[in-house]
Amino acid sequence: MKTISSTNQMGQLVKRVRKAAKLTQKELAAASGTGIRFIQELEKGKSSCELGKVLLVASMLGIRFEARLPLLPTL
Repeated sequence: MKTISSTNQMGQLVKRVRKAAKLTQKELAAASGTGIRFIQELEKGKSSCELGKVLLVASMLGIRFEARLPLLPTL
């Protein structure tokens, strides 16, 4: 499991998985219903990329996320 704590790390992960899948940015954009510019910006770590689209692209690549909730004090 890999911890992602920045948009740059997310972009690098997407790029690495895309290349391992032998997909071009254009092919990934078409498969995920986004534009090539979005894929380029995502891979560069642009912090204003739309979260819904980021999750869609990640899902297309088989990237899964797990949320860990912080320990909450008992009242």
